[in-house]
Amino acid sequence: MTAIASFTAADPASAVATEQSLHLEIHFKVMRLLQDKPDMSQRQMAKALGLSLGKTNYCVQALLKKGWLKLQNFSGNTNKQAYAYLLTPEGIANKAQLTTRFLQRKQQEYVLLKAEIEALQREASATLQSQPKSHANLP
Repeated sequence: MTAIASFTAADPASAVATEQSLHLEIHFKVMRLLQDKPDMSQRQMAKALGLSLGKTNYCVQALLKKGWLKLQNFSGNTNKQAYAYLLTPEGIANKAQLTTRFLQRKQQEYVLLKAEIEALQREASATLQSQPKSHANLP
C-alpha cells in the first residue's frame, strides 16, 4: 500500500474514499499515457503502469463506459487488432480535473515528505553530537 492509500481498517469510509482515489489515479495515468500514445496496446499500458493486464483492461473498459475514451479501429490497417484509444471531449475535461487533483495531492505529499526528511536529519545530527568521542587514537 502506498502512502496515498494508507488507512486503518477501522474506518470504512476512509477505506472507500481511498479505494476511489486509487481508481481515479489509475484512470488519470491511463488517460495520460493514451493522450501521448493513443495506439498503445493494453499490454503496453499494463507494463508502463506496473499493473496486471486484467486490471488495465478493467480500467480501460471503465473509461470507455464513462465515455471518457473511445476506441477507433484503423480500417485501412491489415492488422485488424490495431486500435487507437482516443480521449473524448468529456475525457479531456475530466483528465484536466484529475490532473489538478493529482498535482495537489503530490504537492501535499512533497510537503509532508520534506518535513519528515528534515526531522530525520535533525534526529541524526542530534544522535551524532550526543555520542561520546571515539577512543581509537589512544595508545
